[in-house]
Amino acid sequence: QVQLVESGGGLVQAGGSLRLSCAASRSSFIIDVMGWYRQVPGKQRELVATITSGGTTNYADSVKGRFTTSRDSAKNTVYLQMNSLKPEDTAVYYCYARISLNAYWGQGTQVTVSS
Repeated sequence: QVQLVESGGGLVQAGGSLRLSCAASRSSFIIDVMGWYRQVPGKQRELVATITSGGTTNYADSVKGRFTTSRDSAKNTVYLQMNSLKPEDTAVYYCYARISLNAYWGQGTQVTVSS
């Protein structure tokens, strides 16, 4: 079992920046993919960004050029640097990790962007 603990959410004005972090508990397996999803009430959880163990990244079109994900594999930690935040980025952000065919989720951290 892998536990994911997020930190770094909060309230920021439009145009501002936030950095999210997610640390995975020690795993004896390689974490294939780590990343971030977000969800607003009444909508499905959506992909924000992912990064593989090899460093390949994938971003939602809505965040390309504004968000950057990175990973410290030695620490089993993934980061999400969010710049030029918009009110529509307001959501609960969930950390995600995939090991083989198993998916793991963090508890979520609220990001609120005021206009």
